[in-house]
Amino acid sequence: MEKSVDKVSVWCIVSLASIPLIMTLGNSMLIPVLPILEEKVGISSFQSSMIITSYSVAAIFLIPVAGYLSDRFGRKKVILPSLIFALIGGLIAGFASWKMDEPYMMIIVGRILQGIGAAGAMPIVLPLVGDLYKDDDEKTSSCLGIIETSNTFGKVLAPILGSVFAAFLWFLPFFSISALSLISIALIFFFVKAPKEEDEPVKFKEFLSNTKKVFKVEGKWLYTVFLNGVLVMLILFSMLFFLSENLESAHDIKGIKKGFVLAIPLLLLCIASFISGRKIKGNLKTIKKYMVICLIGMSISVIFVGFTSKKLILLLVVTSIVGIAIGALLPALDAIITENIEKELRGTISSFYSSARFIGVAAGPPIMSLVMKNFLNTSYIIAGVLGAILLFIVFKCIKVDEIEKTDKTA
Repeated sequence: MEKSVDKVSVWCIVSLASIPLIMTLGNSMLIPVLPILEEKVGISSFQSSMIITSYSVAAIFLIPVAGYLSDRFGRKKVILPSLIFALIGGLIAGFASWKMDEPYMMIIVGRILQGIGAAGAMPIVLPLVGDLYKDDDEKTSSCLGIIETSNTFGKVLAPILGSVFAAFLWFLPFFSISALSLISIALIFFFVKAPKEEDEPVKFKEFLSNTKKVFKVEGKWLYTVFLNGVLVMLILFSMLFFLSENLESAHDIKGIKKGFVLAIPLLLLCIASFISGRKIKGNLKTIKKYMVICLIGMSISVIFVGFTSKKLILLLVVTSIVGIAIGALLPALDAIITENIEKELRGTISSFYSSARFIGVAAGPPIMSLVMKNFLNTSYIIAGVLGAILLFIVFKCIKVDEIEKTDKTA
């Protein structure tokens, strides 16, 4: 086992971490730019939210397909073409914004292509980490923490980079995504050596049968993890969309300054994610404890986002607490799936989880655009109530002894 672990180089981990970093930048970088897009393209707040949502919707439906293909043909063979799709999508959105008088529909087309790229790249990283470290749960958890930290660090960089790029040219963020995708393609191609498959790939009928069996046996805790993924990303992206709009309308904070202010709760989210990934070490009891504590923190703090919207310091304190709770929760969700699903179906199951997360990403901005004028406080109170309900479901459905027993039987 130690021999297999030694093969995982630092550059391999850096290369894998580049994928969630770039895919996150590809989506979150546009959030601070949306008010500028509304002005330049002549679109409404709801239409601008669809620039985020179109990316995520494409990913939702294609992620499970990518998961199966990665289990069937290999992780790297799915990741590289997907990154090429993300690169092309950025070019289409960028050139449309640059050259067309009415670029909105072509921007959406480019974003859909980027979503296809995200579907085939980002979710496959999690099972690939499990493949590389095999049965070393502690190293798997640590690496997953780095991967999730890279994801959250992308969220920290995104508002700053998006604001900086847009200060030069408002459509430059689209082109930057293509450039970053090219870098990731080179890193994955040269530095990631996926383990050779010793067994014959599972045939489609057998794959379907095995997948149904996993959901039948493990479904109770798997669906709970999926619900966690949906809710935390729904809260995070609706909150970011609201912050982007609120900082301009209520506090007159714009441009690069707004990018740095937006990055504050996201930086704390990133730090929490890194620490969480280092602490859980594949221990199911610790994972469940983190889930419970984080859901309590998120559910209570999110209620106050709307009430503090006019007071900048209090707003940043509250959103930072929400960010810390979400940041600490995400590596725990990654680890419980990656370390308790057998290798042959790891790509598929983790892809369903990633798809669930993208549902939250897709729904957050448009829902917030519709409710923030008249139902802002109500919406955040509902989010807190949903968090409390989810906490009850975690207590009810995630039984450490049952998961460990099923794992040993498998």
